[in-house]
Amino acid sequence: MASEKKRSLLNGALILVIATALVKVIGAIYKIPLTGILGAEGRGYFASAYNIYTPIYAISMAGLPVAVSRLVSKNYALGRYRDVRQVYKVTLPVYSLLGVLGTAFLLLISYPYTSMDWALSINSPKTLLSLFMIAPSILFCCIVSIYRGYYAGLNNMLPTAVSEVLEAVGKLVFGLSLAFLVQRIGLQQYAKEGIVFGIVAKTDARAASIIYPWAAAAAILGVTLGTVLSTCYVILRHKIKGDSITNQMLLSSPSPLGKREIVRELFVIAFPAAISALVLNITNLIDAWMVQNILNGVVRDHLGTIKEMYGASLTAGGVLDGGIKSYLYGAFDTAMDFRNLIPTLTMTLGISAIPVLSAAWAKNNTSGVQSAASTVIRMISLIAFPSGMGFLVLSEPILNLMYNGTNSDSSIPITANILAAYGAMMIFLTLSAPVTNMLQAIGKASVPAKVMAASCVVKIVCNFIFVPVPKLNIYGALIGTALFYIMNVVINLAVLIKTAKIKLKYFSVFLKPFIASLFCASAAYASFGILSRFLTFGNVDSRLNGNSASCLLSIGIAAVVYLICVILMRIIEKDDIIILPRGEKIAKVLEKFRLLG
Repeated sequence: MASEKKRSLLNGALILVIATALVKVIGAIYKIPLTGILGAEGRGYFASAYNIYTPIYAISMAGLPVAVSRLVSKNYALGRYRDVRQVYKVTLPVYSLLGVLGTAFLLLISYPYTSMDWALSINSPKTLLSLFMIAPSILFCCIVSIYRGYYAGLNNMLPTAVSEVLEAVGKLVFGLSLAFLVQRIGLQQYAKEGIVFGIVAKTDARAASIIYPWAAAAAILGVTLGTVLSTCYVILRHKIKGDSITNQMLLSSPSPLGKREIVRELFVIAFPAAISALVLNITNLIDAWMVQNILNGVVRDHLGTIKEMYGASLTAGGVLDGGIKSYLYGAFDTAMDFRNLIPTLTMTLGISAIPVLSAAWAKNNTSGVQSAASTVIRMISLIAFPSGMGFLVLSEPILNLMYNGTNSDSSIPITANILAAYGAMMIFLTLSAPVTNMLQAIGKASVPAKVMAASCVVKIVCNFIFVPVPKLNIYGALIGTALFYIMNVVINLAVLIKTAKIKLKYFSVFLKPFIASLFCASAAYASFGILSRFLTFGNVDSRLNGNSASCLLSIGIAAVVYLICVILMRIIEKDDIIILPRGEKIAKVLEKFRLLG
């Protein structure tokens, strides 16, 4: 039974991983040219809009999808199919109302917020249009989350996967097209009249500075249109295909709980999760405001030190003194695109674990809970360690591959240092959300909320201490981030292990993947160093050159080395292989040579 649960978990996770990988590829296709259009300064405005938007988004959206998934999976496992349908009927109007309120609230506070004197340090007046463009997406995200949570509870991850891909495609097509169109219109106006969107621009740098906020708003409108596309899909899919619950299943089911009881259960589960997400997002907002505000003071009071550290990048990027703070924060935010790649993939394991763990927990199936939780943690380690090591040793070549020859190429050395630091803490970044999901699945949702609050305080205190140090400046924000995630993972994981009585094999779960990743990183570093000396073709200011080829080949070599190490060290288990195409045959071969754990 535990083996079947594990296979179900991994099958669901595999579907979401494939979808997430597609979403990230599409996202890269979207953000790489978008960053090239906006530059580091424009990315700073883009990030500021998101940082204001996400706390309201968290109130409207976080918690209820987890609650829906958990309630649906528990009732389905107990054969209470009428309760499953009742959950859907109750959540649709409630959640839609929350979406409307969230959208209205963001629209109402946008102008007052961006007009406040204390907010001027993050260039928030230039984010006003972006906030207007993104506000409606809260409503559509709320609606689509009902369906995602509902189908996840039924252990059907396909609707979630398809809707996520459609959302990414919509963002790509609409966002990139609109941003490019706005930039083109602005440049044409400047070339003809020296006026951009009604403002006189005497230099190229001034014209670009006027265009950036408008292009960022156009790109964010693409995000909203992507959520509209995703919402239309899940609604149509539910109307056409339903939820696989038959009339016979409904007839055999006991009478459902009342609507009030369902709402009470939903909010009992959702409230701690929503508070946890809200605390995180408010902290991110405070963090963004604080980092940029402190950074603004550091640039003003220690301009000589900042220019000494980043002079080459600032000169190459044509950055004016007034744009240095946004430039540095834009470089910091660009690293986030890569930092979030792996955690977004591993998050799918936590999402897939919710229905499996909830069902096992409802039936007091201790072995099923232990098997699912151990599998999630081990699979995350297998992914996190090599990817983190890869970012650590190849951060600059990877960024050159993506941004060389664009408006962001001058900030690559700064972003590379930040990305390397994220690589070093990758295991904590990737475990944070899945461990939280697993605690929510076994009824311990209040624990992550409390831990989140404590670690957020630590993060904010660290910002006050380290960001004002002139020699650290933007890099000082990384110290608080590291401590934040370490606290979250260590404390939450300890509670999960104790509560679920998980017997975690630390050597095979953590140490073996770490050792294999050291070989992987060594292979990447050595192969890039050797290949880059021999592959010297192409223009150094282009992405199509020998360094790019060396980077791609090095990643491929490192992946092969890691795979060999994983097999020889017998880290993979049989059930992990069976879910793959032709998995049975591969498992038999590996089993024959005793290469499975």
